[in-house]
Amino acid sequence: MPYKEKEISKLYYSIGEVARMFNVNTSLIRFWEKQFDIIKPKKNKKGNRLFTKGDVDNFHIIFHLVKERGFTLEGAQKKLKDNKDDTINNIEIVKSLERVKGFLVELKENL
Repeated sequence: MPYKEKEISKLYYSIGEVARMFNVNTSLIRFWEKQFDIIKPKKNKKGNRLFTKGDVDNFHIIFHLVKERGFTLEGAQKKLKDNKDDTINNIEIVKSLERVKGFLVELKENL
């Protein structure tokens, strides 16, 4: 059986890394942290925020609602409070469709 390297995943992400993931300023990350109670980063002794994978997933949800679907902050908060699972399912469907679209575009270019 050949050796297979494990995929390295980080336990914590800095605020700069999270901001780069979403192509936004760090100030927006701090603002969303204050506005949405589902984001609870750990802080080290220096006060630097350390975001977990769960926090990053929650940022994906918030980013999808606010930036992609055009919700207001209050609307996004209400949507998350009322039916977070429905929102997560919609995001996963959109990601899946984007992967299929990418595959089809690549297939078309190779023809």
